[in-house]
Amino acid sequence: MRPLVVIGVSGSGKSTVGAALAQRLRVPYEDADDLHPPENVAKMSAGHALDDADRYPWLEAVGGWLAAHPDGGVMACSALKRRYRDQLRRHAPDVEFVQLEGSHEAIARRQASRPGHFMPASLLSSQFATLEPLEPDEHGIAVDVDQSVDQIVEECVARLPAAPGSTPAEQG
Repeated sequence: MRPLVVIGVSGSGKSTVGAALAQRLRVPYEDADDLHPPENVAKMSAGHALDDADRYPWLEAVGGWLAAHPDGGVMACSALKRRYRDQLRRHAPDVEFVQLEGSHEAIARRQASRPGHFMPASLLSSQFATLEPLEPDEHGIAVDVDQSVDQIVEECVARLPAAPGSTPAEQG
């Protein structure tokens, strides 16, 4: 099994899906939000988007975790831009991505249901503007978030070559 990174905008369900997927696959789980340095959390809590200089050391920490789990692990991490995913791949070349997709409206509704999170809903539009979907040469799948967590996890297990129990026919 390869390491997996569940990616998407804030509120797409990365943490929930990532934890459920790790449990299903019986591998370690980590949330990249927990690896942010305090100054990044303070900046986002104040309603300011991070810039690439803020993200670089954070993504290095995420990449280090992935490299430490070459036989499998699940990380929830926004990784909205191709270059961020490239940075993670430098640490873990075999990483697979699960991109959680949904409309701005659907994600905003989900985000509204989690009060107290450090990423304010006001930054959602900037996240969608930043989002660069997985490209054909990137290993991974896109999954619609407009279904239950269990359905999302089952779809991942069926479609990902990194997941035990998937078959070549299901990896489409």
